[in-house]
Amino acid sequence: MLVFAGLGNPGAQYQNNRHNVGFMAADAIARRHSFSPWSRKFQGLISEGSLGGEKILLIKPQTFMNLSGQSVGEALRFYKLDPSALTVFYDEIDLAAGKVRVKVGGGSGGHNGIRSLDQHVGKEYRRVRIGVGHPGVKEMVHGHVLGDFAKADREWLDVLLDAIADDAGLLAKGDDNSFMNRITLTLREKLVPTGDDDRPRPKAPKQQSHIRQARPQQQPAKLPETGPMAAMLKKLFGKD
Repeated sequence: MLVFAGLGNPGAQYQNNRHNVGFMAADAIARRHSFSPWSRKFQGLISEGSLGGEKILLIKPQTFMNLSGQSVGEALRFYKLDPSALTVFYDEIDLAAGKVRVKVGGGSGGHNGIRSLDQHVGKEYRRVRIGVGHPGVKEMVHGHVLGDFAKADREWLDVLLDAIADDAGLLAKGDDNSFMNRITLTLREKLVPTGDDDRPRPKAPKQQSHIRQARPQQQPAKLPETGPMAAMLKKLFGKD
């Protein structure tokens, strides 16, 4: 048995916050794979199902973010599971919006939910870090993570959550690299306009007929140059 925990804060006022993207990921997995209805247990909401041939307990702690470890730790102790059986989905400000990275162990990076988990279950669990971007200055971080995703963010966020749900079975199998690669490919295929990619364009032939030279050249599709979508795509597929 494995435990997949999505982190967030309970209550309608928080449900669209960047800090609640872990809850969103858990909800997407439950919907896509027809998990059981959510019920209350272990100071959280739980749902059961299977992924990749493994029985999965999904849990959304209802203790508020800073005490997430109380809820998840209670579930692990009940089933007598080691930290290695735990996968946690949460927001990461040090990743560009839309990027996903998976690792086992490490520090909390200032994330209070992860700090609580480290205290209650140890550090050797899988962390699925979902990028929500950094506001630029430390003083704005609190408002950024507790702020709602913008309407423009839904363009990439919905694609990302669907991809996480589609490929969650790879995490159950322990194939973290394939999971990350599939997420990246899905975002590239669905968000980058057709006709524009990172491959070098073919060179023009050395000699062309005067007819071909006279034809107007078709302009390649371009990425949007301004706005939230442009910034996110540049961070995902350009330099970051």
